[in-house]
Amino acid sequence: MNDFHRDAQSLIGEAEGMDRRDFIKAAVGTGFAAAALPVVAQNVIKTDSAGLETGVITVKVAGTDVPVYRAQPAGKTGLPVVLVVSEIFGVHEHIADVARRLAKEGYLALAPELFVRHGDVRNAPNVADLIKNIIAKTPDSEVFADLDAVVEWAGTHGGDTNRLAITGFCWGGRITWMYAAHNPKIKAGVAWYGRLTGETHAVYPRHPVDVAASIKANILGLYGAKDQGIPLETIEQMKAALAKGSSKSVFVVYPDAGHAFHADYRPSYVAADAKDGWKRTLAWFKANGVA
Repeated sequence: MNDFHRDAQSLIGEAEGMDRRDFIKAAVGTGFAAAALPVVAQNVIKTDSAGLETGVITVKVAGTDVPVYRAQPAGKTGLPVVLVVSEIFGVHEHIADVARRLAKEGYLALAPELFVRHGDVRNAPNVADLIKNIIAKTPDSEVFADLDAVVEWAGTHGGDTNRLAITGFCWGGRITWMYAAHNPKIKAGVAWYGRLTGETHAVYPRHPVDVAASIKANILGLYGAKDQGIPLETIEQMKAALAKGSSKSVFVVYPDAGHAFHADYRPSYVAADAKDGWKRTLAWFKANGVA
């Protein structure tokens, strides 16, 4: 059992005797979900907190305390704001590291734990159970309300919400497109391998292809040609839908990458494409007035 396995088991053990939501708040930004194990430890990037203010804050939304991992340059105000939206595995160590990377670049980065009402994503034994019992019960409307509240918090805690961006991975990549349509204050976004089409129902009444024409922000889509869950034809569908609106969104498709190529803790990680995507992310934000 490696250190990451031990950390996950330790976190799960600590949940006993604690209120579930208190435990989730305490665990935000640490460890990895059991369903994401095993972790490829040698690839994990660790960004320090030197020169930063980091930690978990709480935003109340409709009576629920939503924990948010925050990272920002120490002592600075008037900062551009980036919402960081996680994969289905929640705000774990990798997502917190992404927030710190952004803070090192001068951003107020905020990563909310958007599944807090429906269960502890860290404790789900496998991906199938995680999706069925938690993810499938987290509606877009709830996610949008949480992100709206996080933006409001940012505006009163040192953030310049006139320079507002969003980035997300997998499930969070889909939300990046969806929230850009929901909130016209978003100036730029980067969607990492987020699903673009799908069946509609009460939880997901629309998908990115359905809202593309209403998106005003410029979104950079970073996708893998070998992604088994996101066919290339859906990217073409999204391009056609975007062409009906005013967004100047673009796609970059990496020919040798599959899904989750940015996730340095997983076997799917493709270092060269992840690093290229990160450089493009920072350049995209700057080019679109979020810097």
